[in-house]
Amino acid sequence: MLFSKETYVERRRKLRELVGSGLIVLFGNNDSPNNYPSNVYKFRQDSAFLYFFGQHRNGLVGVIDADSGNEVLIGDDIDIDDIVWYGSVTSVAQMAEECGVGASAPMARLAQMVEHAVTDGRKVHYLPPYRHDTMIQIMDLLGTHPSQQREGASLSLIKAVVKLRSIKSEEEIAELERASVIGYKMHTTAMRLARPGVTEQYIGGVLDGIASSYGAQVSFPSIVSMHGEILHGYPSPRALEAGRLLLVDAGAETNENYCSDHTRTTPISGKFTTKQKEIYDIVADCHDLALSHARPGVRWWDVHMAVCALMTDRLKELGLMKGDTEEAVRAGAHALFLPHGLGHMMGMDVHDMEGLGQVYVGFDDETRPSSQFGTNALRFGRRLEAGHVVTDEPGIYFIPDLIDDWQKKGINAQYLNFDKINAYRDFGGIRIEDDVLITPDGCRFLGKDRIPYHTADVERYVEEHREESPVIY
Repeated sequence: MLFSKETYVERRRKLRELVGSGLIVLFGNNDSPNNYPSNVYKFRQDSAFLYFFGQHRNGLVGVIDADSGNEVLIGDDIDIDDIVWYGSVTSVAQMAEECGVGASAPMARLAQMVEHAVTDGRKVHYLPPYRHDTMIQIMDLLGTHPSQQREGASLSLIKAVVKLRSIKSEEEIAELERASVIGYKMHTTAMRLARPGVTEQYIGGVLDGIASSYGAQVSFPSIVSMHGEILHGYPSPRALEAGRLLLVDAGAETNENYCSDHTRTTPISGKFTTKQKEIYDIVADCHDLALSHARPGVRWWDVHMAVCALMTDRLKELGLMKGDTEEAVRAGAHALFLPHGLGHMMGMDVHDMEGLGQVYVGFDDETRPSSQFGTNALRFGRRLEAGHVVTDEPGIYFIPDLIDDWQKKGINAQYLNFDKINAYRDFGGIRIEDDVLITPDGCRFLGKDRIPYHTADVERYVEEHREESPVIY
């Protein structure tokens, strides 16, 4: 366990108070085999279970009676056959004691507890499941088919978990800082390796290895691509080419599952061309504008829109856009270049708690999601609070298929100069991303050192630190 027993006891107490009544059932994850049951890769605990119980072992369920306050850690102790292969482990009773839970019980008891609650007419609260073995378990316990379980999940439990996990404690911030330190090592290494002849897959593999060497794992599959216009461009065997840009979006996840998430775009030849620098500087200025706006009480929606307006103004200066800026942004014309949102919450999940329903995590009664292309991908829009951790990640992308589609259909033609835009068809894309903690009077970066991102700093870093090209077999 990362934190003290008292931390988990207090978290569960607050959860009971917020939910109010009924039986809360929090499912931990089971092993996820690959090819056959014993071929299991690194175990990843469910984040909500880990937040309230702090235990990483597979096959556990936490039960909290919101009325009586009774708590039980459910799970079967491993037998001698498993001990032979994996060694002796802490018993379920000992784990319950470690996290301040008053009782433990074997998995067979869970069905009895749920049955008694249902018989007594009490609400059984569970979170939306995302693994099929958990869905089967819920169906066995409650008779709810997997196709109905997301809508059957407890809204009061979802809202309580979101409320508690949205504000990061000092303990959590320290762990997020650790993840950002590893992220710094990953990204500066990628910048040093970005030179003609090195493959995308080689760099991606090195990043994965850096995370692993610190006892961590990547917080999501690393994006390493010269095709930065592909938002999730995973590394290919392609060798890097002179004159192009390399976009790397990657992060680390610590042993306790706290994450980092950064993006940098590096000139493979070491210097930006004039054309690349013009676009890159717009993205960097949008990134910095968001930092200047972010503070408690400000809606992230409004920060996103301010970034879109600045981007539109600057693209107009280059002749790529035209017309009234406010009207263009309202129409969503900028989304041809920025088809995603400015950022998302981050914590124990790199897209924190999104499995609970984005409408509950990133929005509220005041700020609702949009259905407009581009803005519909804004994952977080509500007012910022001290203790929020969000990503600041503007980008500009030239996506040939999207350009063709909009040009053919005349979408936002009054705001877009397609003749000039088509001259950028082979440009790729640029994104700059950092992790930001909202403080009582503003915001600050997470991480001890800043990964270079302004054009002069990027070029200087690459010139001073570029490594010799490794031999790729």
